[in-house]
Amino acid sequence: MRFVWQLVAVAAVAFVGGQGVTAAEGRPWLQLLVGVPTAVLAVFVYRWVVGRTERRPVTELAREGAPATLGRGALMGVALFGAVIANLFTAGYYEVDGIDSVTGAVGLLGFMAAAAVTEELIFRGVLFRIAEERIGTWIALVLTGTLFGLSHLLNPNATAWGAAAVAVEAGGMLTAAYVATRSLWLPIGLHFGWNFAASGLFGTEVSGNDTPPGLLDSSMSGPSLLTGGDFGPEGSVYSVLFCVLATIAFMWLAHRRGRVVPRHRRTERADATAKLPR
Repeated sequence: MRFVWQLVAVAAVAFVGGQGVTAAEGRPWLQLLVGVPTAVLAVFVYRWVVGRTERRPVTELAREGAPATLGRGALMGVALFGAVIANLFTAGYYEVDGIDSVTGAVGLLGFMAAAAVTEELIFRGVLFRIAEERIGTWIALVLTGTLFGLSHLLNPNATAWGAAAVAVEAGGMLTAAYVATRSLWLPIGLHFGWNFAASGLFGTEVSGNDTPPGLLDSSMSGPSLLTGGDFGPEGSVYSVLFCVLATIAFMWLAHRRGRVVPRHRRTERADATAKLPR
């Protein structure tokens, strides 16, 4: 039952907050004022429901070191997406025509904060964390990553390739970031930094969402395999490559730290308990 309570509680905040952010579209300051509180409320609700249903300190959202870890993740997300844009720019597929909308970037700050926090709490905090306890890290990573990619098929300009790319990029990298640190703050920061860089800074499409204008007035042209087409640069092979490399690095770190849960861990513990003298 803990899975149901946790999922319903966080999903309810995500739904209500998402409706509010969508309703505020076109009014950037209002979008910011709705999006940021939604993110904060989601964190408090997650802490409360997990603490109540699992009767333990919610260490994956520990307050100690949270700002530094969140900021580090955001910088990494911006740097990763910046690397994608740098490759597109040098190849002649990405162009900047000037400044588009500073206030639009402000609104996207709130939109992406709400999206990053609620999605990470649902997919990494609830779905992956509980699945990992039963089936181990690797299988849980693949299954929840695939589910994360499939959820993006609901977006207006979604494509099968785009959803598959998101499953590999975000489903893999963000989960690996959690496994390596056992903190949700790093994947939240990564998710936010990537999305805000894509929309708020570089003015590109995010996951085929018909993203509103951001800071830069930009345009892209070229092969869809490299630019991502209407889905945005997340559908680019550059994004897949950089995120796969980041995933490998995080999982290597997780392995070194002994944080990869084997598939039969629970069974082995049960067997070991059964063999104890009585």
